[in-house]
Amino acid sequence: MANNLLKGKRGIIFGALNDMSIAWQVALKAHEEGAEFVLTNAPIAMRMGAINELAEKTNSLVIPADATSLEDLENLFSKAMEHLGGKIDFVLHSIGMSPNVRKGKHYTDIDYKFYNQTLDISAGSLHKTLATAHKMDALNEWGSVVALTYIAAQRIFPDYNDMADAKSLLESITRSFGYHYGIKKKVRVNTISQSPTVTTAGQGIKGFDEFINFSDQMSPLGNASAEACADYCVAMFSDLTRYVTMQNLFHDGGFSNTGVTQPVIEKFGNIE
Repeated sequence: MANNLLKGKRGIIFGALNDMSIAWQVALKAHEEGAEFVLTNAPIAMRMGAINELAEKTNSLVIPADATSLEDLENLFSKAMEHLGGKIDFVLHSIGMSPNVRKGKHYTDIDYKFYNQTLDISAGSLHKTLATAHKMDALNEWGSVVALTYIAAQRIFPDYNDMADAKSLLESITRSFGYHYGIKKKVRVNTISQSPTVTTAGQGIKGFDEFINFSDQMSPLGNASAEACADYCVAMFSDLTRYVTMQNLFHDGGFSNTGVTQPVIEKFGNIE
């Protein structure tokens, strides 16, 4: 049931590709809660996805932007404010891509050109987005920026590869920029560390299906769905979380604080 938590708020949502995307679910929930927003993605991703379908469902404008390009970001914020009729209240950063993962390169033998692309696309893009908004004074006071991350920033998951490094950088940028933006404009910046979720990007990781089953059995509440993550994002965009900033918030059914569960112990007990 909608509660108009975001009524009157304006936003920008990065990264909706198709209905498997967390960003897609966030857009649906934000619309349901009364927000107006623009949708954006890199032009190449837009050709692969169905973002125009989402725009129609949520009565939103689509503005193409490469989040690693300062010129594109300036154009995005300028056109978004013009279209929405004012400054922005919330931003979702749901961007991540590793050429090394896509090419099957092992972490100990990565291509460093690809590595720099991973860091720029998956983490540097957050810094550029925040820096652009800061420079343009594009966010309202008490605005909220949320970036999606994963626990591989703190723990080793071998096949997550150089994306783990990117998520570590993403979380560091959140703390650093969150401090400066909070001081200047009371804008809050947080990351949400989501359960492994069946998305187009997630399916590109080796052993993903096996890991998602393991994670589900290691989480007291089970894996959090994309729809549940969207609910959490809406809460973070709302005025109910005004004093939460510079945090990495685990939304993973308890996985992050669980050493082992009985079902996992029993599985090992059955091995002969």
